[in-house]
Amino acid sequence: MTSTESPRAAVIFNPTKGRIQELRRQIDAAATAAGWGESMWFETSVEDPGRGIALEAVEAGAAMVLAAGGDGTVRSVAEGLRDSGIPLALLPPGTGNVLARNIGVPITNTADAIRIAFEGNTRHIDLGIATLSRIDGSIEEHGFLVMAGMGIDADIMANTSDALKKSFGWLAYVDAGIRVLPGAKPFRIRYQLEGKPVHSAHVSTILFGNCGTLTGGLEMMPDAVVDDGLLDVAVLQPRGTVGWIDVARRLRVDNGPLRKSVMGRRIIKATSGNSSTITYLRSAGITVSLEKPRAIELDGDGFGIVAGVRFATDPGALAVRVR
Repeated sequence: MTSTESPRAAVIFNPTKGRIQELRRQIDAAATAAGWGESMWFETSVEDPGRGIALEAVEAGAAMVLAAGGDGTVRSVAEGLRDSGIPLALLPPGTGNVLARNIGVPITNTADAIRIAFEGNTRHIDLGIATLSRIDGSIEEHGFLVMAGMGIDADIMANTSDALKKSFGWLAYVDAGIRVLPGAKPFRIRYQLEGKPVHSAHVSTILFGNCGTLTGGLEMMPDAVVDDGLLDVAVLQPRGTVGWIDVARRLRVDNGPLRKSVMGRRIIKATSGNSSTITYLRSAGITVSLEKPRAIELDGDGFGIVAGVRFATDPGALAVRVR
């Protein structure tokens, strides 16, 4: 783009999410009002959910990329924009829009989200990096923006019906959870935080977070910061029904309203005792080896079976548009 040309945005959209013609009308109007040129439009596919398209958009001279889709679309587009400096703008269509919730971008008001894209500020956030070791010895690297995990969460993702997810959104995960939870059992892992000794544990789930807030305002990792260069890790080790009740209490009450006041934090400290249902860790990187291969999920999408994995961050690798 020369100095005399108007900047152009690229819109990468999942054709199964939302009313695209109305979205096109709103974006075209906002671009014109902001003095931008005609936007470029790219449609995702099963073969390319966003990463390759984002690279193509950057090559075509896009000054900004707007992602219209669910968390999987956003994650894939972000991989393509990694370390490019080209800002990513988030639009509401999709199942979770969890990154948007964590950085304050509206998830129900499309017009406001578009306004932020063309008139807002740019913030550089971390990109989580998962290096997956497959059982055949191959290695894969994938990015994630919100949270990755192994255990019950990954098993639920692996058993979620795509058809139900398309029709009923997050209710599809409830259906999968009902089928997965009765047979769920703890499993053994060995993990090593960067610069620390190796530890062994039996866990029901282990989560690796770049962000802390999930759908419905659930504070899974209340101290997570999206641009601190660190991963927050939650190790869930509940014992029986009582243990899961304690997990629910800690996520809904301790990590929510109580944590927001000095008195509330004192109550948490006094009542938590020696509870080990959730252990929180923080590190720039963590390596996990498994006694038996397991399913893994990244930002709510299943990524198959792994024998081990390393999680780290690429600090400030993604530019995003915010208020």
